[in-house]
Amino acid sequence: QVQLVESGGGLVQPGESLRLSCAASGFTFSSYWMYWVRQAPGKGLEWVSHINTDGDRTYYPDSMKARFTISRDNAKNTMYLQMTSLKPEDTGVYYCNLRLMFKQYWGQGTQVTVSS
Repeated sequence: QVQLVESGGGLVQPGESLRLSCAASGFTFSSYWMYWVRQAPGKGLEWVSHINTDGDRTYYPDSMKARFTISRDNAKNTMYLQMTSLKPEDTGVYYCNLRLMFKQYWGQGTQVTVSS
């Protein structure tokens, strides 16, 4: 069955960086666009980024475009999110997300806390 396992979160200070990973299994990873979505404390889900199957097209909201970089390694069935210049407002749980026509899959999330 589909499994998405995020890792790499932690507590960092403002301005620091983190690299999140999403290990995928149970489906043909290279055939699907993949998404990162986050949820800040007490708020709803927020789209962070997504990437096409080949990894040569990436998408971000304007607020994250200069600081975040999504990538994927189809040989390793893994997606990444490199986050730089982190801000306190980036605090939240970051989820890996697979969107099929009639169903979505989510990982368990990884906590990112940006605080001095």
